[in-house]
Amino acid sequence: MPATSPAHHQRRRRRTNRLLATAAGVLTVGALAAATLPGSASAGENHGGKGTSHGHHGRYQDVQLLSFNDLHGNLEPPSGSSGRVTELQPDGTTKTIDAGGVEYLATHLREAREGNRYSVTAAGGDMVGASPLISGLFHDEPTIEALNKLDLDVTSVGNHEFDEGARELGRLQNGGCHPTEGCYTDKRFKGADFPYLAANVLDEKTKEPILKPYWVWKKQGVKVGFIGVTLEGTPDIVSAEGVKGLAFKDEVGTINKYAKELQRQGVKSIVALIHEGGFPASSSYNYDCDAPGAGDGISGPIADIARNVSPQVDALVTGHTHNAYVCTIPDPAGKPRMVTSAASFGRLYTDTTLTYDRATGDIARTAVKSANHVVSRDVPKAPDMTRLIEKWNTLAAPIGNRPIGYISGDIVKDGTESPLGDLIADAQLEYGRTLDAETDLALMNPGGIRASLTHAAGGAEGDGVVTFAEGFTVQPFANTVNLQDFTGAQLIQALKEQVSGPNEAAPKILQISDGLTYTLDLTKTGADRVVTDSIELNGSPIDPSATYRVATNSFLAGGGDGFPTLGQGTNDLVGDDDLAALEQYLTANSTPTAPIAPPKADRVTIVQ
Repeated sequence: MPATSPAHHQRRRRRTNRLLATAAGVLTVGALAAATLPGSASAGENHGGKGTSHGHHGRYQDVQLLSFNDLHGNLEPPSGSSGRVTELQPDGTTKTIDAGGVEYLATHLREAREGNRYSVTAAGGDMVGASPLISGLFHDEPTIEALNKLDLDVTSVGNHEFDEGARELGRLQNGGCHPTEGCYTDKRFKGADFPYLAANVLDEKTKEPILKPYWVWKKQGVKVGFIGVTLEGTPDIVSAEGVKGLAFKDEVGTINKYAKELQRQGVKSIVALIHEGGFPASSSYNYDCDAPGAGDGISGPIADIARNVSPQVDALVTGHTHNAYVCTIPDPAGKPRMVTSAASFGRLYTDTTLTYDRATGDIARTAVKSANHVVSRDVPKAPDMTRLIEKWNTLAAPIGNRPIGYISGDIVKDGTESPLGDLIADAQLEYGRTLDAETDLALMNPGGIRASLTHAAGGAEGDGVVTFAEGFTVQPFANTVNLQDFTGAQLIQALKEQVSGPNEAAPKILQISDGLTYTLDLTKTGADRVVTDSIELNGSPIDPSATYRVATNSFLAGGGDGFPTLGQGTNDLVGDDDLAALEQYLTANSTPTAPIAPPKADRVTIVQ
């Protein structure tokens, strides 16, 4: 998912320093120092007919693999659509279920482990990064603490683990107080109890992985190896500063290399943790991904990866796309292999049974079965997680509870053009005009919008009140608002890059400020989907030879998210961060008696 600005590490530090300084008057320095079928799948038709024994004294031993992905520091229950999942009903209808929150995730995982002596918990990356205030303000130390309490055994890195660079990732792994901000409490941060795996992330100088490439889980003679990789395209969606000095290698080649190494060590049961994902044909978490056949219900990068990863690998735990699926996809030998993803934000977890053959040391692939389960909020909260949230909320509250605006209804981030996308683009345009009155328009990348603004109160602030913490959750990256000059021809080209080049298979539709309009014809292909003659600014066609002053965040200004043309602007002017722009806009344009109404999201005309 989209990441950060080219100087994200420095700017995020400034933002955090500023926020903590704001809190200094309040806090002392010392205080700062369930459904299974049809959502299940089997890797073979005969999983019940192999005479397997569930006891550890027999030939076959069932190993429970619990997994999740893309938590993004969501310790508290996420709000709006980010905190719901869609469930397919037996009659073909769907319903939504409120889900997520680490207090509930802990309870569900602990209940799932009961009676399973052979249980391992793994994750598919992006545990941190783009996190809400309770975690992001403290450089995600609270999330690492929570994952330790969850008894997470192992995770791959994701692209967001590099938001603040490899050195900060190393600190999250190994512990130690923040290099500039020190310790937030009276205890030294001890780091992750679990290994982060980064098999395909190499130090450019040493040519070696920056963290462990694999890890082996062992229990009473049972051995399962885990190989962890992130998507090869991480440098395209993370700031240059975050990946400086690193090389990201092909996922398939890396996994196959280390699968051979594990085999040489006598580890024949292997799971790949891959921070790359796919797009299921249905948004329901319990959709039958194998209908009508194995792998038919999923597309995207993970489908190609799964078809090429060595048959020595027995299952793939994936992520990145924030989708939910439990699929079997044929391996290079044509045999079905389990591929799973548990959506995002802790709303689901996957329970996979790996039947280990003690005679061969391998997984009996025909016996593998898996299902996604909802992290519903109808179970008791885990008390240790409640205490953890209360501790960090006490530190964050003086900053996070401050009102910054008022809304009359939910302003959602969903849709090709979203109401919240329009609002943020308008905020950046208005802010840009305070820097340069000649600013013409603003463009915002959709992946930089991490949550919706909900009208219902999340705490004691009251309905319709937008708090700083809610704004931080929406825009947590500390990107600056940058102004650049572009020709009309460049602007047209940038809009076409939404649906062409690296964005052709999975379009990234920019959110646009008031006055910019065009038609997106989805019946066409590639760049032709943006109808050139329809692009207008304030009712006038874009003049290819004219110069336009454009506001973007610094991530887009660096050509991020597959928009190289936006990296070619001139006459740069760098402003404050994007959250400050949003705050200023909300404060200036709303009051308790005159809240902002959700924008209509009618600037892009879509033809389907």
